[in-house]
Amino acid sequence: MLHRGLIISVVAAGLFVASCGQEELPPPPVEEGPNQDSIDAARRAAEEAARRAAEEEARRAAALEAAREALTAMVFFDFDMAEIRSDAEGVLQRKVDVLRASPAVQLRIEGHADERGSSEYNLALGSRRAEAVRQFFVNAGLAQSRFDVRSYGEEQPREMGSNEQSWAQNRRDEFVITAGGNQIQVPGGGQ
Repeated sequence: MLHRGLIISVVAAGLFVASCGQEELPPPPVEEGPNQDSIDAARRAAEEAARRAAEEEARRAAALEAAREALTAMVFFDFDMAEIRSDAEGVLQRKVDVLRASPAVQLRIEGHADERGSSEYNLALGSRRAEAVRQFFVNAGLAQSRFDVRSYGEEQPREMGSNEQSWAQNRRDEFVITAGGNQIQVPGGGQ
């Protein structure tokens, strides 16, 4: 029996000595959730993306508003004339650009005159002014059917008064979007 006890003691001592010489293995890695730095980085990235999206939407809205304003901007005429002035050509060309990008849009061109002259004469003059603008659009390649022409003569003054400043404001064409107003496109792309 002694022999058996000795063998067990020697084996136990050997195992003890053998285990003392080995390095302890590290525990298996514990899977961790996101740390605060990665959470903060993700939040900053999301905020930046939202800021860029808001800026882009604001740019798009401003471009759309500018296109709408271009379509409705008035043009003015010289006394007793229906010829398009050079300052009006730029205004009309911006309209052409928007209209080309927005084929569903239709306009009513409203001709006006100042109070000088008879009512009949001023109605005819307002009509010639509106027709001159429609012809400008047609010459630019736009379909005549997209434009309705009306004359109000002296009946709807923009500015009251019997002086050159008032008269100059009343010799005009106004523009009303009659169809496709929700389909306006920004020239060069975008909406």
